[in-house]
Amino acid sequence: MTHTPADPGTESWSELPAASAAQAMDWSLVLLSQGIECVIVHAPEGWRLRVPAASLSTAQTVLARYEAENRPRPWQRELYGTGLIFDWASVAWALVAIAFFLLADRFPLLRERGFLDGAAVWEGQWWRLLTAIWLHADAAHLAMNLSFGIPLLALAMGGYGSGCGFLAALLAGILGNAAALAVAGPAHRSLGASGMVLGALGLLTALGVWWSRRVHVRPRWAVAALAAGLMLFVLLGAAPESDLLAHGGGFGAGLLLGGVLVPHLTRTRSGALNLLAGWIAATLTILAWYLALR
Repeated sequence: MTHTPADPGTESWSELPAASAAQAMDWSLVLLSQGIECVIVHAPEGWRLRVPAASLSTAQTVLARYEAENRPRPWQRELYGTGLIFDWASVAWALVAIAFFLLADRFPLLRERGFLDGAAVWEGQWWRLLTAIWLHADAAHLAMNLSFGIPLLALAMGGYGSGCGFLAALLAGILGNAAALAVAGPAHRSLGASGMVLGALGLLTALGVWWSRRVHVRPRWAVAALAAGLMLFVLLGAAPESDLLAHGGGFGAGLLLGGVLVPHLTRTRSGALNLLAGWIAATLTILAWYLALR
């Protein structure tokens, strides 16, 4: 670390080198949560975190403890040069989605009881908002959602934590289906994970906006991150034949949930909270299918 003077008449500052913009942002959140003032600096030699010299020792201790408690899991890999974490646990979601597709093809009752039937939901079968996420119309429909869903969900799970990221994307998909039903009414019928996939995109957009606000002073960077997310939404979720209501609802819900979660990333990435979130997601899914098939 290096010592650099602040403006004349102010205390001296020290700089801690960070491996990437993402790590600098993570560290800043950790230090701010402990009441330690810090500023992210992008110098020619790389990313730096500037802290008051008097707080340097405390900051180093806090960050060492954070790194020890939040080592990447074996299934998590950093995308080279980006600071983004790719969470291969998203493949488990894909395998379950494939299993549901094969089972529904053999046992049509799954599709009959699980697809989003607006009239049935209005009559009280709320679980269809969730069970429909695990069903697909055909192999092409499934392949499309998996091809975009695996990377988007992997990045969302890497950014927010495996369990918290997955639960947030699942909730975004449920809220997207609810939004489509609220607008289209009882006649609405659909199935598929695209609302959840675009919910993951919304989560990533919120993360990008947060990074831009933390790293760059000018608001235009945050606007650019939001515009990039919206552009990807148009490319992936706004096809004329797609369920635009569910897609837009999922993306919007992901954006809102991300906005709530990003100030608390140091907590959402903790092992205990991720385990709890994963159990909640699994319990909701099992409960929904139990109610559908009873």
